[in-house]
Order: sequence, then structure tokens, then C-alpha cells
Amino acid sequence: MRFGPASTVRRLTAVAVVAAALTAGCQRPAPPPPAPTATTTGPRPPADFVVLTDVDPSIRADIRYATAHNFVGRPIAGYREPLCLLTRAAADALRRVQATALAAGRSLKVYDCYRPQRAVDDFVSWARRPGEQQMKAEFYPDVPKSRLFADGYLGAPTAHSRGSTVDLTLVPVPTPAQPGYTPGQPLVACTAPAGERFGDDSVDMGTGFDCFDPRAHTADARVTGTARENREVLRRLMTAQGFENYPREWWHYRLVDEPYPHRYFNFPIARCEGGGPC
Repeated sequence: MRFGPASTVRRLTAVAVVAAALTAGCQRPAPPPPAPTATTTGPRPPADFVVLTDVDPSIRADIRYATAHNFVGRPIAGYREPLCLLTRAAADALRRVQATALAAGRSLKVYDCYRPQRAVDDFVSWARRPGEQQMKAEFYPDVPKSRLFADGYLGAPTAHSRGSTVDLTLVPVPTPAQPGYTPGQPLVACTAPAGERFGDDSVDMGTGFDCFDPRAHTADARVTGTARENREVLRRLMTAQGFENYPREWWHYRLVDEPYPHRYFNFPIARCEGGGPC
């Protein structure tokens, strides 16, 4: 079909309008983080929540949100003690994973397990304060803070609040000593090579834990060699016992057959006098 001068002008004008609209869409700022989500459960855990080390004391724990060494830079609301709380089903599955890992000269180490809804709300509130970025150089060196929720590195609500999701890694056996973290110390990007980034006692996974960067995506093509193999070993161990990985985080696994798929709990992370979770 041929176009006359008037038709051509109208056609070019329409194209320009569409292009301008698309360009404007691409330039829209990232959406704000979601509003805090109220929990629908009471303040105490169900009877089938356990402390992981009571189920398997050989599993190491490095509960970062109970410390200042995390992407916020302070202990997070609800983490009264550095404990890994999980449903009995998830803890028993991890005990089976650990048995296989130990046979191969490795051990599991958990960074985060059950996460109270109040901790998620704390993350959301922190995300709404753009000036608080003291840990950016380590945990999200190349991603704007305003994109952390939009890009899927943080979520509200989160499966962690259902009690059957865990963040974890593999460490060698025997496990080397891990350097302590001192608030205010110089930070190194979580994407730096092993030996340069924070001296975690984990095997090399290509990035540090809670690294908000595409290189932390489980199948990122830039992660090769030993780090790629270690991610695959962890994935095979976990999937064999009924967990599935979140593709944007090599450390994040959820029990597929979780007992509370639609409930988000808000009890704090602490041990009662009787020994179990409070």
C-alpha cells in the first residue's frame, strides 16, 4: 500500500506518540516498596515449630539478622536470639540433607530460617528511608536501593514467615574459623572474588550471602568453575529432600510440601524456659 503526503504525516505522528509513551514508561521511577503486611496469626508459634539445633546440632548457624552484619546494618526486629526456627517438617528434611552433606565432607550452615512478619515490616520501613544506605557497598553495590523490592531481592510478605523456608550454604568439614564483623569496618562488595569479600567460612558460591545482584542468581552465566559446582551441589542436596530454590538467590530454599502455605507468623525468635520456641 502506498501513502500520500497527508497519510504519511498522520502515520509518522502516531508512531512518534507511541514511541514517546514507551520512552516515558521506561523512565518511570521504581515503584515504592509495599506497605507493611499485618499477620493473621497469634503471637505464639504452633506446636510443630522447633529449634533446628535441637533436631540436628551438627548444622552450623550464622543468623545474620540477629547481628549488625546484614544489609540494614543493625539487628532486625523480632530477632531476639540468633536461632534457626523451622517447622518440624522442614527441620527433619534439613537433617536428611545434612546427613548426605556430611558424608561428602561438607556441612550445612543456615543464615536465616523462620522470619517474623515484624522483621519483614522492618525491612519495608527501612526501604522507605533512602538515606539509610550504610551497608550498600557490601550488599547491593550496583543496584539502587529503590529497586530492591521491584527487582525481587526483597519481598513482603515472604515465605520465610511461613516457617519452612531457609537461607543456607555449605561449609567445609572441618570448618575454618570465620572472621568477626565489627560495625564500621571497611566494606567489600559481595560480588568481589572469594578471598577479597567478607571472609565467610562458606565454600565459594560466587557471591556472598544476601548479595543483591544478578550474579547471585542461581544460574547466572558469569558464575563458573568451582562456584558453579558448589551451587549445583547445594541445589541437588536440597531438591532431593523436597526443597525448591528461588532462582534469584542461590541460598534460598523452600520446602515444597510446607505445612502452612497460606499463613504468615509473627512470634519473635526466642527460646522459652521450657526449651522450645516462644
